[in-house]
Amino acid sequence: MTRSTLFCDFDGPIVDVSERYYATYRRGLEHLQAVAVAAGDALPIRYLSKTQFWTFKQNRVPDRQIAHWSGLEGAQIDTFLGLVSGLVNHPNLLAHDQIQAKAYDALSILQQCQVRVVLVTLRPPDQVRQFLAQHQIEGAISDLYGMPIAQAAYQNQTHHKVERLRAAVATQRRQGHSLKQAWMVGDTEADIMAGQALGLETVAVTCGIRSHSYLQSFRPTHLLPDLWTVAQSLQ
Repeated sequence: MTRSTLFCDFDGPIVDVSERYYATYRRGLEHLQAVAVAAGDALPIRYLSKTQFWTFKQNRVPDRQIAHWSGLEGAQIDTFLGLVSGLVNHPNLLAHDQIQAKAYDALSILQQCQVRVVLVTLRPPDQVRQFLAQHQIEGAISDLYGMPIAQAAYQNQTHHKVERLRAAVATQRRQGHSLKQAWMVGDTEADIMAGQALGLETVAVTCGIRSHSYLQSFRPTHLLPDLWTVAQSLQ
């Protein structure tokens, strides 16, 4: 019997990064405010709520615009963006990552259905393995393809995801795994475009960093709420 293969992004389908991204946003603003106070200046920061912040992220509002709406101008925005890029993968902030609701159950279902889950992520592999071990789900993952650059996942450049998925597909085939039944699951346009570039069916999930309407514009093969729903559809 040919086993199915689910190439799957890590952040979004499995990991909820919203609290980490919001904490990073707040910490960047707090740092700028502290610097301004120390210099005797006033910095009229307007902290967005988490709901506001995440809605903007899901609808692909540029980080520069989010910074502007938070009260920053000119060079302050450049400084803020540099801070955020450097802070987002700090170990203290990585601790904010949580497993998505029902992701554990989804992975269990996929195992029961003999679906191989191959992670294709822009996160460094050591970060991924640490999270998998912490949540005791490493046994549900058949293989892992990550990126050595710590900021790559936050920048989420499509060409990086295409390269990672191409490498994953090629290696899986060399190892003798049939990809007649294979999908690419993810929560961003990069995942959809990578899957399309490699000729795979694509499954966009709306539980991550992109909204339903935004993902729909990239015409994935399937558009579903989360990995649990994906697993249910494969039973």
